[in-house]
Amino acid sequence: MDALSQERMPFFFIADFLMHRVEVYTIAELCSNEIRISFPKFSHYCSVEPVDSSLNMQAFPETIDDYKKGFRTVQDNLKFGNSYLMNYTRKTEITVDRTLDEIFHLVEAKYKVLYRDMFVFFSPETFIEIAGDRIFTHPMKGTIDASLPNAAEALKNDKKEKAEHYTVVDLLRNDLSMVADDVQLDAFQRIDFIKTRQKDLFAMSSEISGKLKPEFNGKVGSILKTLLPAGSILGAPKKKTLEILLEAEKYDRGFYTGVCGWFDGANLDSCVMIRFMEKEGDKLYFKSGGGITHLSRLEDEYEEMKNKIYVPVP
Repeated sequence: MDALSQERMPFFFIADFLMHRVEVYTIAELCSNEIRISFPKFSHYCSVEPVDSSLNMQAFPETIDDYKKGFRTVQDNLKFGNSYLMNYTRKTEITVDRTLDEIFHLVEAKYKVLYRDMFVFFSPETFIEIAGDRIFTHPMKGTIDASLPNAAEALKNDKKEKAEHYTVVDLLRNDLSMVADDVQLDAFQRIDFIKTRQKDLFAMSSEISGKLKPEFNGKVGSILKTLLPAGSILGAPKKKTLEILLEAEKYDRGFYTGVCGWFDGANLDSCVMIRFMEKEGDKLYFKSGGGITHLSRLEDEYEEMKNKIYVPVP
């Protein structure tokens, strides 16, 4: 990626959660690799005939008792001070009456990718953007059912959600400081509306920016290697939190909560791969989760994990 970005050669990249698998494609290579992409400023897929927008999905989440096993591991470590924020995730078996290709074309999302009929995601969350010598990140943390009374204000003022959001903003500000100078908070606790077939949601995000350090200018690969895994879907401190989550979750996230992005020859746009549906053999799973702090309640976090099992079809 460093070599391509220094040559100003456009490319698409995709990296799994643990950075064990990183794939990079030029435009010519995308054409032969069955990857469909829809980003705000870049699309790569064949046009298709319009399809009926109906979609029926059924989820079979684990019981709250099963969820509690890993949740207890997370909370015990939070109480011992081994971490102060952990993004605990689960995978849920689902059935859906559409192919992954049809879902890709039906959903509305800021970022969506179909990868070789193996997984599809429809993410609202930007990871980093690079424009000239400026770098931006947009941590998203905190969601609420938009139908609740005064939902947006309730989300902003909820003690647990505020603590979670403050923590991830602080983490991402520190992360960005490794590759940029003059790091600043441009927007704080912005509320975004997400419309889904199942339920409308509000999500809370912030914007942080800085000026790239000279040694990172034009080196997309070096920047990503320094910043990954993404703090918003891991927690803090990163190294110890990762050890705890691997013990608590007991499943392979794979590409879920990894990142992918498009470099156009000058600028970079990338996203966190959340809202994620994946095939495993003859079954289909939806991976979802949320940030856990010492203030988190089991019942609330279990409901948030289930609320994030949705398909944003208008």
